[in-house]
Amino acid sequence: MSLPLSRRALLLSLAATGAAPLFRPAPARAAIPGGSRTICYIGGYNKHAPPGGAGNGQGISVFEMNRDTGALTPVTTYVDIASPSFLTLSADTRFLYALSEIDDFNAARDGCVTAFSVDRTSGELNMLNRATSGGSIPAHLSLDHSGRYVLVANYVGGSIGVLPIRPDGSLGNPTDVVHNTGPRMPERAEDNPPGNYAVSDHSGPHPHMVACDPSGRYVLACDAGLDRVYIWTLDLPTGKLRPAATPYVALMPGSAPRHFAFGHDGRIVYILCEQDSKVIVATFDSRTGALVPQQKVSTVTPYFQGSTLAAEILVSPNGRYVYASNRLGDSLAIFRVSPDGSLTLIDEVWMHADYGRAMMFDPSGKFLFCANQRSDSVTSFRVDQETGALDFTWHFTPVGSPTTFAFMHTA
Repeated sequence: MSLPLSRRALLLSLAATGAAPLFRPAPARAAIPGGSRTICYIGGYNKHAPPGGAGNGQGISVFEMNRDTGALTPVTTYVDIASPSFLTLSADTRFLYALSEIDDFNAARDGCVTAFSVDRTSGELNMLNRATSGGSIPAHLSLDHSGRYVLVANYVGGSIGVLPIRPDGSLGNPTDVVHNTGPRMPERAEDNPPGNYAVSDHSGPHPHMVACDPSGRYVLACDAGLDRVYIWTLDLPTGKLRPAATPYVALMPGSAPRHFAFGHDGRIVYILCEQDSKVIVATFDSRTGALVPQQKVSTVTPYFQGSTLAAEILVSPNGRYVYASNRLGDSLAIFRVSPDGSLTLIDEVWMHADYGRAMMFDPSGKFLFCANQRSDSVTSFRVDQETGALDFTWHFTPVGSPTTFAFMHTA
C-alpha cells in the first residue's frame, strides 16, 4: 500500500589503547555471493563523554548492508573507544579514523583521534594508536587530499588540529593547531523560522567542520560560534595551515554555519547554517580561495513553525540534488540543483525518528541513511536518482545515540 510519507503531503492533508580492540559478537550472517560485501560503521555517544553529552551508544557498531534492500545486519561492536561521534575512512579504505568527543584525553583537556587498520576482506578493525586532537570536544574530522594528514575541528577548544599520518596509518602529535578568534555573536539569527526557540552556542569560537575543497588546494572550516567560514592552504612538507588571501567570510550573525558540501565541479559550495536552518549557496574559486555567497534558501517549508536546528548537508552522487537534515523538526529537505548551482526546495520528508544528525549515502547511492541521535535508531530511504525523491524503506536499525557513518566495500 502506498502511504503519503513526505511532510509536505502530510501537512497538506492535515492542515491543507590495547593491541586488539574489544568487541561484541553478533549472530552469524550469510555470506554474499561473489565475496564482496558492503560494510557500514556507525559511531555515536556513549557514557564516556563530557557532562550533558553522555549517550546510549557502545562504541563503533559494524553492520553489513544488504545491497538490494538497504537493511543493516549487525556484525560487531568495538567498545574500547570513548564517544566516537565522527568517523572517516582513508581513500584506499585501509585505515579508519575516529574522533572521541571528550575533554579528558590529557592534562590539557583535549579530545583525541583513534587510528585503526582495516581488514579489507572482513572489515575488521584493529587499533593502531591514539593522539590528541589539539583541543577539547572535537566535532569533525577529515583527511586532506594527499592522505598525509587528519584535519580535526575542535568545537569547544575553538581550534583546528592537523595530525600527521605515519606510513603505517598511525597518528603523530599535531603539526599545527590554529585557534580562531572573533567577537561575541548573538545566540539567534534574525531570519529564524517563526517560533524557533532553539539556540546555538555563540560563547566563543566553535569550529564544527573542516575539510579540503575538491581541488585539494584549500582547507575550509565552518565556525558555528563566530559565524564564519575560514579558508587556509595546507603546507604539505610542514603540516602548517596558512590563511588564504581572504582568511574568512562572515555570514549572518547568529546563523551558526555548521557543515558544507561542494558541488561536483568544485565551483559551488553549499554551507548549512544550524541556527536559522538555511543553506548558503556560494561560488568558490579554487585558484584564489575566494568564497562569495550568492543565495540563501530555507531547509524548511513555509508551512513549518517552531524550533529547528539544521545538522547535515549532502550532494547527491549525480550532483543534481542536495539534501539537508533538520533536528527537532525531524525532516529531510530535498533541493533541486539548477545549472548555475542555485537551489530550489522541492520536498521535505519525515525522518520517521527523532533528532536526525548525520546522513550518508551508501557507496552505490541507492540508499540514504540517517543517524537519529535521540531515537537511538538509524532509518533509511531508497533514493530515486532521477527525481531526487526519498522512499522510506521501513527499516529501523537500533543503535544507541548514533551520530556518524562510514561505508566501504570489502575486497
